[in-house]
Amino acid sequence: MTFPIKALTAAVLLAALPAATYANPYSQLVIFGDSLSDSGQFPDTGSPLLGGNPTGGLRFTNRTGPNYLNNNTEYYSAVSTQRLGAHLGLQALPSTPILPQALTGNPDGTNYAVGGYRTDQILNSITAANGSVVNAGGGTIRTRNGYLVDVPRVDPNALFYVNGGGNDVLQGVVVDPASAATSAANLVAGVAALQRAGARTIIVSDLPDVGLTPAGFASGFRAAWSGAAALYNDALGSQLSALGGNVIRLNYRGLLSEVQADLAAYGFDPLVAQTNVCFSGSSCLADPTWGLGGASPNPDRLLFNDGVHPTAAVQQITADYTYSILSAPWEVSLLPEMAMASLNGHQQQLRSEWQADRGAWQGEGQWRSFVAASGQRQQFQEGEAVASGDSHGLGLNLGGSYRLDDNWRLGLALGLQEQSLEAGEADSEYDLRSYLLSAFAQYQNGRVWADSSLSLGHLDYSDLNRQFALGIAKRSEKGDTDGQLWALSARLGYDLANAGTGWRVSPFVSADFARVDVDGYSEHGTSSTALNFDDQQRDSRRLGVGVQMNYQLSSATQVFAEVAREREFEDDPRQLGMGLNSVAGNRFELQGHTPSGGQTLGSLGISHALAESLQVRAAYQFRGTDDRQHGINLSLNWDL
Repeated sequence: MTFPIKALTAAVLLAALPAATYANPYSQLVIFGDSLSDSGQFPDTGSPLLGGNPTGGLRFTNRTGPNYLNNNTEYYSAVSTQRLGAHLGLQALPSTPILPQALTGNPDGTNYAVGGYRTDQILNSITAANGSVVNAGGGTIRTRNGYLVDVPRVDPNALFYVNGGGNDVLQGVVVDPASAATSAANLVAGVAALQRAGARTIIVSDLPDVGLTPAGFASGFRAAWSGAAALYNDALGSQLSALGGNVIRLNYRGLLSEVQADLAAYGFDPLVAQTNVCFSGSSCLADPTWGLGGASPNPDRLLFNDGVHPTAAVQQITADYTYSILSAPWEVSLLPEMAMASLNGHQQQLRSEWQADRGAWQGEGQWRSFVAASGQRQQFQEGEAVASGDSHGLGLNLGGSYRLDDNWRLGLALGLQEQSLEAGEADSEYDLRSYLLSAFAQYQNGRVWADSSLSLGHLDYSDLNRQFALGIAKRSEKGDTDGQLWALSARLGYDLANAGTGWRVSPFVSADFARVDVDGYSEHGTSSTALNFDDQQRDSRRLGVGVQMNYQLSSATQVFAEVAREREFEDDPRQLGMGLNSVAGNRFELQGHTPSGGQTLGSLGISHALAESLQVRAAYQFRGTDDRQHGINLSLNWDL
C-alpha cells in the first residue's frame, strides 16, 4: 500500500501549490510558530486513513472543496508557509507527521509549527530537548527534540520563518506591557538561538490584529485582544531591533488592514462584515451566503475560515507578500546590470568604428566624425537569486577623432541610450536613460596597434515599477533613482597578415575595469509592501584574449569580425541591503544578482565607402554566456 499513497501525496501537493519560478539561494525552509504556520501536525479526523491524510493532516484553514466535506477527498488547503515553500521550490512538510512514514512516505520535515503554541512553546521547539510536543485528545501523540538539539550548527543557506504571539493573547497571557514584553522575549530568544547556531536569514512575522476577528466579535473581547496584540507587536519590534542581525520583520498587520480597506480587489465580498463572520461556523457566525451551509458556499469570498484563522485566499496573499520581499533583490539588483549593458553597447560601437578604420585613418591633422544609431537586447536567464528578464534599448552615438601624427589618433564620443527591462513573474518594468561620454586614444606602428578609452556616465532611473501578485490581485510599487559609472578599457594587438593579401588578422589582449554606482531609493508611500534599497556598487574587472579579422571585398567594401573571451574577476554574489518602509529601524540583506565569471564576445560588420570621404557601416555584436546581450548599430562616417 505504500506506493499508491506516496503517489497520491505527490499528485495532491503538485496540483494544489504553484510551482517555483526561480532557482533560489536558500537550501531549505525551516518554520517555527503556531496554527498560522502549522502544515499538518494533528490528525485529520475527517479522513479514514488512521486519523490523517497523505497531505499532512489537519490545517487551520478551509478545505479545498468543491463541497468542503470532512472526508478523505477534500483535504485542507495549504497554509501560507507551504505556499511560500512552493514559491521557492522548497518543501514545508510537518516535522511530526501523524501517519507512520512507512505509510505516507513523508520523512520528518522542517516545519515545527504547532497549532495552539504560545511563544514559550515555540521557544522550546527551537531549543529544548523533547521540546517539540503535539498534544491531542487529552494526551501527547508525538514528541521530538527542539530543532537546535538535533541541528546545533545550522545550514547558513537555510531560510528560517518564525511567527507567534496570537495564542498568548487568546489565552490571556498578554494583558499589559510587562506580560507582552515577556511573551515577545520568548520569540526573540528563539531568534537569537538560531543566530548563534549560524542562521543568516530569519523572517519574523508580527501579529495581526487578533481583535478584528469573528471570535473577537463573538466573544466581546475585540477591544481587549486588539490592545494586547498592539502591545505585543511593540515589544517584539523593540526587542528585535535591539537584537540586530539579518532579521526580516514582516508587517502582516498592515497588509491585512490594506486588504480589508479594498476587499473587492482581492476577491472578497465588500458587502459582508468580514471581521464578524466566517466560513465554517466554528467559534463564529457562518456567513449566510458564502459560509458552509449558506446559499453559495465559497471561502474565497471571505477573510476567515473560523473564529481566528484565515481562509486559503488570505493564506495565498500572505505567502505572496513574503515572497515579494524575498524576490525583490533578484530584480532590483539588475539595475546595475542595465547600466553595464548600456556601457558595453557604447564601447562595442566605438570598437566597431576603430576596427573598420584599422590601417585606414584619416590624414594627419584631419578630423573624422561619425553618427550611429544602435539597438540592443539583453536577456537575463533564471538562476540562483536572479529573476528572468528581457531588456530592450535604443541609442544614439555621436563622435569624432583627430589624427595627431602617423602613430596617434585621439577622439571623443557621446552616447545617449534609453533602456527598458521587464523582469520577474509579474513583468516588473524598470527604465533607464544613460548619458555616456568617452575619450579615447589609439596607437598604430607597423603591425602593432593599441586602443584605450575612458568613459563616464550619468544614469537616470526615472521609472522603477516593481510588480507582484497578492492573491488574485496585482500590486505595483514605484520609485526612481540616479547613478553614475566610469570605465577604463584597453586593447593591445598585433597584425599577422601580410600587406597586399586583403586580410588583417590581429590577435589581441584586453583589460577592462568598470564601476557602476546606483543610488539607494525608497519606493513611494508606506504601504506594507513598499521597500527601500541601499546604494548598489557593481565593479567589473576583466581580462580577455581575442582576434580581429578584416577582409577587403573590394576597393569600397570590407567586412570585419571579432571573437574574444573575457574572464570576470568580480563574480561573487551581490548582497542588497533593504527594508520595509512601514517597519522603522529594520534593515536586512538579501542575495541579488551574481555576475557571470566569463563571457564570450563576437561581432560581425560591414563598411562601404559611398564616396572618398563618406562611409556607411553596420555591425552586429553579441556578448554573454547565460545572460546574453545582442546589439546592432548603423553608422555614418565622414572626414572633415
